[in-house]
Formats: sequence, structure tokens, C-alpha cells
Amino acid sequence: MAKKEVFRVVTRAQDGSLRIRDFHSAESIFHTHSQVGIDDSSTDLDLRGMPIFKGLIGPIPEGKNVVRYESPDVFEIMTKEWAANKPRRRRRAKPAVEESVASEWVTPTPSN
Repeated sequence: MAKKEVFRVVTRAQDGSLRIRDFHSAESIFHTHSQVGIDDSSTDLDLRGMPIFKGLIGPIPEGKNVVRYESPDVFEIMTKEWAANKPRRRRRAKPAVEESVASEWVTPTPSN
């Protein structure tokens, strides 16, 4: 697609660090990875029609003009980190009922 300018491939280097390579066209990735299909089921409509490469997970949206592909081990580690770093839910403070207001509550008596 014309909107996506950068194709980012994230893999693991020999020393365990992340290795990030940016490609400015899908054709340049074909020198290192084999295309096995196209994405036709993404919920992000901008990703539909993007290439799917053998041995990579993606396409994944990353920012406005970046399409990300990850190796399976990087995908697993990043997903675990993402799941572990969920923000804690904040609880709203319940308003305290003042005793004086509660004691002034009068039940109406039926009049005959």
C-alpha cells in the first residue's frame, strides 16, 4: 500500500539483543525472506494486501507509516512483556455516606 513507507523486520541477534532492519519497500525484503501470501484477514484495513513472509509474524501496525514483521521468538517475548505490563485498574473511591444525613432520614407515616 502506498501509505506504508517503512517495513520493519525485528529478529533476535546471536547475542540475544534485538536486531531491527528497516526496508523502504516490500521488494527489498524479498532478498532475505520468501513471500508466502498476502494478508486478507487483518482487522486493520490498511494492512490488507500486505505481504506475508515465511518465518515472520506480521504484518503488524507500528505507528503511522511502519509495518512490522517479527520472528516467532521475538513475537513470543514481546507478547509476554506486553501482557505482563498491563496497567493496574484504578478503583474509584466510593462516596462516604455521612452519618448525620443518614440519621435524619425519616420514613413517612401513612395518615388516615
